[in-house]
Amino acid sequence: MPVTERALELALAAAQAAADKKAHDISIIDVAEQLYITDAFVIASASNERQVIAIVDAIEEALVHLPEKAKPVRREGERQGRWVLLDFVDIVVHVQHAEEREFYALDRLWKDCPIIPFVDRDLAEAGAEAP
Repeated sequence: MPVTERALELALAAAQAAADKKAHDISIIDVAEQLYITDAFVIASASNERQVIAIVDAIEEALVHLPEKAKPVRREGERQGRWVLLDFVDIVVHVQHAEEREFYALDRLWKDCPIIPFVDRDLAEAGAEAP
């Protein structure tokens, strides 16, 4: 069974919030077929610990302001600021320092799962404006 509509809504909102805070290498992985505990992973990278925390805060803020609010049931790793995990049940968000992202390679670990397309709203708008 593919990702649910709710999980897709949360994942896209989380990815956009991360992009708004200049996260890079944002990916959304549909893990619904592989895991029963969640439908999707959102993975984003940051250049430093301060940016990791800013991205995490932006994601939480964006999801709590959705029409159907979402708050994480668990938040792990904030103290170190190198890899923060937000568990929203329907999705799990991983915001990682670029070094952790490369070392742990979650994208490679879950490479057999479908990727959900995400395009940063600002980049899409800039592309639409270009002649």
